Amino acid sequence: MTNWVYPLGTAADGPWDVSIGTSDSVLSVAGWAHTGLKVATLAAGTAVVLPAADEERIVVPLNGAFSVTVDGTKYHLAGRGSVFHGPSDVLYSGTAREVSITSADGGRVAVATAPAGAGYPTRLVTAAETPVELRGAGNCSRQVHNFGTPAALEADRFIVCEVLTPAGNWSSYPPHKHDEEKDGETSLEEIYYFETRVAAGSAAPADADAIGYQRVYASDERPIDVSAEVRTGDVVLVPYGWHGPAMAAPGYDLYYLNVMAGPGPVREWLISDDPHHGWVRQGWAAQDVDPRLPFGA
Repeated sequence: MTNWVYPLGTAADGPWDVSIGTSDSVLSVAGWAHTGLKVATLAAGTAVVLPAADEERIVVPLNGAFSVTVDGTKYHLAGRGSVFHGPSDVLYSGTAREVSITSADGGRVAVATAPAGAGYPTRLVTAAETPVELRGAGNCSRQVHNFGTPAALEADRFIVCEVLTPAGNWSSYPPHKHDEEKDGETSLEEIYYFETRVAAGSAAPADADAIGYQRVYASDERPIDVSAEVRTGDVVLVPYGWHGPAMAAPGYDLYYLNVMAGPGPVREWLISDDPHHGWVRQGWAAQDVDPRLPFGA
Protein backbone atom coordinates (compact mmCIF):
# COMPACT_ATOMS: atom_id res chain seq x y z
CA MET A 1 0.00 0.00 0.00
CA THR A 2 1.19 3.54 -0.75
CA ASN A 3 2.64 5.39 2.22
CA TRP A 4 0.23 8.10 3.35
CA VAL A 5 1.95 9.01 6.65
CA TYR A 6 5.20 11.01 6.83
CA PRO A 7 6.67 11.56 10.32
CA LEU A 8 8.99 14.54 10.71
CA GLY A 9 12.17 14.02 8.71
CA THR A 10 10.83 11.40 6.30
CA ALA A 11 9.73 13.94 3.64
CA ALA A 12 12.70 16.31 3.96
CA ASP A 13 14.61 17.70 0.97
CA GLY A 14 17.57 20.06 1.31
CA PRO A 15 16.48 23.13 3.33
CA TRP A 16 12.91 21.85 3.56
CA ASP A 17 11.68 19.84 6.55
CA VAL A 18 8.72 18.77 4.37
CA SER A 19 8.54 18.74 0.57
CA ILE A 20 5.64 16.74 -0.85
CA GLY A 21 3.76 17.11 -4.12
CA THR A 22 5.31 20.39 -5.25
CA SER A 23 6.83 21.20 -8.63
CA ASP A 24 10.37 20.74 -7.26
CA SER A 25 9.76 17.84 -4.84
CA VAL A 26 12.12 14.88 -4.98
CA LEU A 27 9.64 12.69 -3.10
CA SER A 28 7.09 11.07 -5.41
CA VAL A 29 3.83 9.66 -4.04
CA ALA A 30 1.96 7.30 -6.36
CA GLY A 31 -1.34 8.78 -7.53
CA TRP A 32 -0.74 12.16 -5.87
CA ALA A 33 -1.36 15.00 -8.34
CA HIS A 34 -3.25 18.04 -7.06
CA THR A 35 -1.74 19.39 -3.82
CA GLY A 36 1.66 20.08 -2.32
CA LEU A 37 3.29 21.29 0.87
CA LYS A 38 6.70 22.62 1.85
CA VAL A 39 7.81 23.49 5.39
CA ALA A 40 11.14 25.12 6.31
CA THR A 41 12.83 26.10 9.56
CA LEU A 42 14.89 29.21 8.83
CA ALA A 43 17.78 30.50 10.90
CA ALA A 44 17.94 34.26 11.36
CA GLY A 45 18.76 35.99 8.08
CA THR A 46 18.55 32.90 5.88
CA ALA A 47 16.21 32.38 2.94
CA VAL A 48 14.55 29.75 0.79
CA VAL A 49 13.57 30.31 -2.84
CA LEU A 50 10.88 28.66 -4.92
CA PRO A 51 11.42 29.16 -8.66
CA ALA A 52 8.57 30.25 -10.89
CA ALA A 53 6.34 27.30 -11.77
CA ASP A 54 2.83 26.48 -12.96
CA GLU A 55 1.53 26.23 -9.41
CA GLU A 56 -0.16 28.64 -7.03
CA ARG A 57 1.26 29.08 -3.54
CA ILE A 58 0.26 30.48 -0.19
CA VAL A 59 2.92 31.30 2.41
CA VAL A 60 1.84 30.60 6.01
CA PRO A 61 4.09 31.59 8.96
CA LEU A 62 3.97 28.89 11.65
CA ASN A 63 6.13 30.78 14.11
CA GLY A 64 8.09 33.96 13.58
CA ALA A 65 7.79 36.85 11.13
CA PHE A 66 8.82 36.70 7.46
CA SER A 67 9.52 38.82 4.42
CA VAL A 68 8.33 37.33 1.14
CA THR A 69 9.44 38.63 -2.26
CA VAL A 70 7.27 37.76 -5.26
CA ASP A 71 8.75 38.78 -8.62
CA GLY A 72 10.66 41.66 -7.05
CA THR A 73 7.90 42.98 -4.76
CA LYS A 74 8.47 42.51 -1.02
CA TYR A 75 5.70 41.78 1.49
CA HIS A 76 6.03 41.63 5.28
CA LEU A 77 4.16 38.90 7.18
CA ALA A 78 3.86 39.87 10.85
CA GLY A 79 3.67 36.21 11.86
CA ARG A 80 3.02 34.88 15.38
CA GLY A 81 4.65 33.26 18.38
CA SER A 82 3.22 29.85 17.45
CA VAL A 83 0.30 28.35 15.57
CA PHE A 84 -1.66 28.49 18.84
CA HIS A 85 -1.42 32.29 19.05
CA GLY A 86 -4.25 33.01 16.60
CA PRO A 87 -4.19 33.79 12.86
CA SER A 88 -1.14 35.05 11.00
CA ASP A 89 -0.72 37.22 7.94
CA VAL A 90 -0.44 34.95 4.88
CA LEU A 91 0.55 35.65 1.29
CA TYR A 92 -0.98 34.22 -1.89
CA SER A 93 1.58 34.40 -4.71
CA GLY A 94 -0.48 33.53 -7.76
CA THR A 95 1.11 31.34 -10.43
CA ALA A 96 4.32 31.42 -12.49
CA ARG A 97 6.09 33.71 -9.99
CA GLU A 98 9.36 33.23 -8.12
CA VAL A 99 8.89 33.30 -4.35
CA SER A 100 11.72 34.09 -1.92
CA ILE A 101 11.15 33.80 1.85
CA THR A 102 13.43 35.14 4.58
CA SER A 103 13.19 35.88 8.31
CA ALA A 104 15.27 38.44 10.21
CA ASP A 105 14.93 36.56 13.50
CA GLY A 106 14.29 33.01 12.23
CA GLY A 107 11.19 30.87 12.37
CA ARG A 108 9.21 28.10 10.72
CA VAL A 109 7.13 28.65 7.59
CA ALA A 110 4.80 26.53 5.42
CA VAL A 111 4.03 26.92 1.74
CA ALA A 112 0.86 25.28 0.40
CA THR A 113 0.85 24.63 -3.35
CA ALA A 114 -1.35 23.33 -6.14
CA PRO A 115 -0.73 22.94 -9.88
CA ALA A 116 -2.71 25.74 -11.52
CA GLY A 117 -3.30 27.29 -14.91
CA ALA A 118 -5.35 30.44 -14.35
CA GLY A 119 -3.52 33.47 -13.04
CA TYR A 120 -4.74 35.48 -10.05
CA PRO A 121 -3.12 38.52 -8.42
CA THR A 122 -0.72 38.26 -5.51
CA ARG A 123 -2.58 39.07 -2.30
CA LEU A 124 -1.60 39.66 1.31
CA VAL A 125 -4.31 38.39 3.70
CA THR A 126 -3.66 39.95 7.10
CA ALA A 127 -4.40 38.30 10.42
CA ALA A 128 -7.12 40.89 11.01
CA GLU A 129 -8.78 40.00 7.69
CA THR A 130 -8.72 36.24 8.31
CA PRO A 131 -12.20 34.77 8.91
CA VAL A 132 -12.11 32.86 12.24
CA GLU A 133 -14.81 30.20 12.62
CA LEU A 134 -15.68 28.30 15.79
CA ARG A 135 -17.01 25.03 14.41
CA GLY A 136 -18.87 22.27 16.26
CA ALA A 137 -19.72 22.29 19.97
CA GLY A 138 -18.91 20.46 23.20
CA ASN A 139 -15.96 18.11 22.79
CA CYS A 140 -16.20 18.55 19.00
CA SER A 141 -15.42 22.28 19.26
CA ARG A 142 -12.54 23.55 17.14
CA GLN A 143 -11.28 26.81 15.65
CA VAL A 144 -10.82 27.30 11.89
CA HIS A 145 -8.82 30.03 10.15
CA ASN A 146 -10.36 30.31 6.67
CA PHE A 147 -7.74 32.48 4.93
CA GLY A 148 -7.54 30.34 1.79
CA THR A 149 -11.15 29.23 1.30
CA PRO A 150 -13.25 30.30 -1.71
CA ALA A 151 -15.18 32.91 0.30
CA ALA A 152 -11.96 34.58 1.51
CA LEU A 153 -9.45 34.21 -1.35
CA GLU A 154 -9.64 34.36 -5.13
CA ALA A 155 -7.53 31.48 -6.44
CA ASP A 156 -7.51 28.84 -9.16
CA ARG A 157 -7.44 25.39 -7.57
CA PHE A 158 -6.65 25.04 -3.90
CA ILE A 159 -8.54 25.47 -0.65
CA VAL A 160 -6.32 26.14 2.39
CA CYS A 161 -7.21 26.60 6.06
CA GLU A 162 -5.88 25.74 9.52
CA VAL A 163 -7.68 24.09 12.43
CA LEU A 164 -6.93 24.26 16.16
CA THR A 165 -8.39 21.68 18.54
CA PRO A 166 -8.25 22.02 22.34
CA ALA A 167 -6.87 19.15 24.42
CA GLY A 168 -9.26 16.20 24.63
CA ASN A 169 -11.47 17.35 21.72
CA TRP A 170 -12.15 15.72 18.35
CA SER A 171 -12.10 17.62 15.06
CA SER A 172 -12.45 16.64 11.41
CA TYR A 173 -15.53 14.93 12.79
CA PRO A 174 -17.95 13.34 11.98
CA PRO A 175 -15.83 11.36 9.52
CA HIS A 176 -16.44 12.62 6.01
CA LYS A 177 -15.12 12.32 2.48
CA HIS A 178 -14.67 14.40 -0.66
CA ASP A 179 -13.42 11.91 -3.25
CA GLU A 180 -16.16 11.99 -5.91
CA GLU A 181 -17.51 14.62 -8.30
CA LYS A 182 -21.25 14.31 -7.73
CA ASP A 183 -24.20 16.28 -6.47
CA GLY A 184 -23.24 17.66 -3.07
CA GLU A 185 -19.61 16.50 -3.14
CA THR A 186 -16.35 17.57 -4.80
CA SER A 187 -13.26 15.46 -5.42
CA LEU A 188 -10.34 16.87 -3.40
CA GLU A 189 -7.00 15.48 -2.26
CA GLU A 190 -6.10 16.68 1.23
CA ILE A 191 -2.89 17.23 3.19
CA TYR A 192 -2.81 17.42 6.99
CA TYR A 193 0.31 19.04 8.48
CA PHE A 194 0.31 18.75 12.29
CA GLU A 195 1.70 20.62 15.27
CA THR A 196 1.09 19.78 18.93
CA ARG A 197 1.79 21.35 22.32
CA VAL A 198 1.20 20.78 26.00
CA ALA A 199 -2.08 22.55 26.80
CA ALA A 200 -1.73 25.90 28.51
CA GLY A 201 -1.92 25.65 32.29
CA SER A 202 -1.06 21.96 32.39
CA ALA A 203 1.27 20.68 35.11
CA ALA A 204 3.19 18.58 32.61
CA PRO A 205 6.75 17.34 33.18
CA ALA A 206 9.56 18.64 30.99
CA ASP A 207 9.64 15.40 28.97
CA ALA A 208 5.89 15.36 28.18
CA ASP A 209 5.25 13.97 24.68
CA ALA A 210 2.60 16.13 22.96
CA ILE A 211 0.65 13.79 20.67
CA GLY A 212 -2.52 13.62 18.60
CA TYR A 213 -4.13 11.03 16.35
CA GLN A 214 -5.50 10.92 12.80
CA ARG A 215 -7.83 8.35 11.23
CA VAL A 216 -8.43 7.65 7.50
CA TYR A 217 -10.34 4.61 6.22
CA ALA A 218 -11.88 3.24 3.02
CA SER A 219 -15.17 4.52 1.62
CA ASP A 220 -15.20 2.16 -1.39
CA GLU A 221 -13.06 -0.61 -2.91
CA ARG A 222 -9.89 1.52 -2.84
CA PRO A 223 -7.83 0.39 0.16
CA ILE A 224 -6.70 2.84 2.82
CA ASP A 225 -6.35 2.30 6.57
CA VAL A 226 -4.53 4.96 8.59
CA SER A 227 -4.52 5.23 12.38
CA ALA A 228 -1.56 7.53 12.96
CA GLU A 229 -0.01 9.03 16.07
CA VAL A 230 1.07 12.55 15.11
CA ARG A 231 3.40 15.22 16.51
CA THR A 232 4.81 18.54 15.38
CA GLY A 233 6.08 18.28 11.81
CA ASP A 234 4.19 15.12 10.83
CA VAL A 235 2.11 14.90 7.65
CA VAL A 236 -0.83 12.67 6.69
CA LEU A 237 -2.08 12.53 3.09
CA VAL A 238 -5.74 11.81 2.31
CA PRO A 239 -6.10 10.74 -1.33
CA TYR A 240 -9.67 9.44 -0.85
CA GLY A 241 -11.83 7.76 1.77
CA TRP A 242 -13.45 8.71 5.04
CA HIS A 243 -11.20 10.82 7.24
CA GLY A 244 -11.63 11.83 10.86
CA PRO A 245 -11.45 12.16 13.65
CA ALA A 246 -8.33 14.20 14.21
CA MET A 247 -7.98 13.75 17.97
CA ALA A 248 -6.27 16.04 20.45
CA ALA A 249 -5.15 13.74 23.25
CA PRO A 250 -6.01 14.89 26.79
CA GLY A 251 -3.34 17.32 27.97
CA TYR A 252 -2.24 18.31 24.44
CA ASP A 253 -3.61 20.88 21.97
CA LEU A 254 -3.61 19.96 18.27
CA TYR A 255 -3.10 22.11 15.17
CA TYR A 256 -3.27 21.15 11.53
CA LEU A 257 -2.84 22.97 8.25
CA ASN A 258 -5.16 21.63 5.53
CA VAL A 259 -4.36 21.87 1.80
CA MET A 260 -7.04 20.64 -0.60
CA ALA A 261 -7.37 20.64 -4.40
CA GLY A 262 -8.76 18.34 -7.05
CA PRO A 263 -9.54 17.83 -10.72
CA GLY A 264 -13.14 19.04 -10.68
CA PRO A 265 -14.50 22.14 -12.41
CA VAL A 266 -15.62 23.89 -9.20
CA ARG A 267 -13.36 25.18 -6.41
CA GLU A 268 -15.63 24.28 -3.52
CA TRP A 269 -15.43 22.14 -0.36
CA LEU A 270 -18.47 19.86 -0.56
CA ILE A 271 -18.46 16.75 1.64
CA SER A 272 -20.42 13.61 2.46
CA ASP A 273 -20.58 12.40 6.06
CA ASP A 274 -20.04 8.75 6.93
CA PRO A 275 -23.71 7.74 7.34
CA HIS A 276 -22.88 5.79 10.49
CA HIS A 277 -21.70 8.93 12.27
CA GLY A 278 -23.22 12.00 10.62
CA TRP A 279 -26.02 12.09 13.22
CA VAL A 280 -23.51 13.49 15.73
CA ARG A 281 -23.92 16.97 14.20
CA GLN A 282 -27.54 17.07 15.37
CA GLY A 283 -26.52 17.32 19.02
CA TRP A 284 -24.34 20.42 18.60
CA ALA A 285 -27.28 22.85 18.70
CA ALA A 286 -27.93 21.92 22.34
CA GLN A 287 -24.26 22.25 23.40
CA ASP A 288 -22.02 25.25 24.04
CA VAL A 289 -18.78 25.91 22.18
CA ASP A 290 -15.76 24.91 24.27
CA PRO A 291 -14.92 27.99 26.45
CA ARG A 292 -11.19 27.49 25.80
CA LEU A 293 -11.81 28.86 22.30
CA PRO A 294 -10.76 30.98 20.59
CA PHE A 295 -7.03 30.38 20.82
CA GLY A 296 -5.06 33.62 20.77
CA ALA A 297 -7.88 35.73 22.20
